[in-house]
Amino acid sequence: MKWLIAHWRAVFDASFKIKLAPLSFIFNAIVVALALALPMSGWIVLQDLQPLSNQVSVDPEISIYLSMDLPRDKAESLAADFKRLTNQHHVTASLTFIPRESALENLNKQADLTDVVSSLGSNPLPDAYVVKLTGSTSGARVKQVQDLASSLEKVEGVHTVQLDTLWLKRLAAVFTLASSLFWFVAATLCCVVVAVVFNTIRLQLLTHADEINVSRLLGATDAFIARPFYYTGAFLGLLAGLLSLAIVLTSIQLLNQPVAALAQSYGTVFQLSWPNLGTVLFLLLLGVLLGFLGASLSVWRSLRRSL
Repeated sequence: MKWLIAHWRAVFDASFKIKLAPLSFIFNAIVVALALALPMSGWIVLQDLQPLSNQVSVDPEISIYLSMDLPRDKAESLAADFKRLTNQHHVTASLTFIPRESALENLNKQADLTDVVSSLGSNPLPDAYVVKLTGSTSGARVKQVQDLASSLEKVEGVHTVQLDTLWLKRLAAVFTLASSLFWFVAATLCCVVVAVVFNTIRLQLLTHADEINVSRLLGATDAFIARPFYYTGAFLGLLAGLLSLAIVLTSIQLLNQPVAALAQSYGTVFQLSWPNLGTVLFLLLLGVLLGFLGASLSVWRSLRRSL
C-alpha cells in the first residue's frame, strides 16, 4: 500500500511540474514525436512493399531448352523429373511445357519474323519448359534457384538451361539495404529521443535544485526524489507517441491518393495500410520506454553529481 501511495504521489508531483511549464513540455513532445514518426512511417512502408514485390510481373523463370532430336513423348515425360528436382531443392514453382510449334507461333506474333522463319525451311526452335518461381526474394533463395538450375541442366535430354538471376539479386539487395537503412535510422532517432528527454529532465532538475536540496536535508532518499522525474519522462514519451501516431495516420491519409494513382499507372493496386493495434501499442510503449530511459539517465547523472 505504501508503494502505491508513493507512486501516486510521484505521478501527482510529475503532473504539477509539467503544469509549471506546459509549453516547453509540449514543444519537447513534438520534437520527440517527429523523431518517432519517421521510423514508424518507414516500418509501415517496408511492410507494405514486401508483399507488393511478390505481385510485380517479374517472377524469375528458368527456361529449359531440350535437344532438337528428342522425341515428343520423351520430352513430355521429363516434366516428372523437373517437378521432382524442384521439390528436392525446396523451390515453389509452376512448370509449363512449350512445344516447338507454339514457340514458333509466339515468335512470329511478337517479332513479325514470318519471312525469316520461312526462309529457314524448318522450325529452328526446340521443345522447352518454363519453370516459373514464386516466393520471397531472399539471398538464400537465390542460391536455391541457382542450384536448381544446375540440377536441371544435368537431366538427360536437356540441351540448355537459361537463368537470369541478376534482377533477383538486385531486388534482394535493395530490400536488404532498405531494411538495414531503416534500422540504422530508427536506432539513430531513438538516440535523439533519449537525448531530448535527457536534456528536458536535466533542465527540470536544475530548476528544482533548491527544492531537491531541501528534500535531502529533510531525509528524502534519491529514489523518492527521482521518482517524479521518471514519470515526467514517461509522460513525455507517451504524449510524443500519441502525437507521432497522429502524424503517421495523417500522412497515410494524405499520401494514399497519389500513391494509388501512381500504382495504377503501373497496372497494379497499392495503398499504404493503417497500423494495426499491435503496431500502435508498440509505438506508444516505445515512446514511454525511451522517455523513461532518458529521464533515468538524466536523474542518475544529476543525483550522482549532486546537481
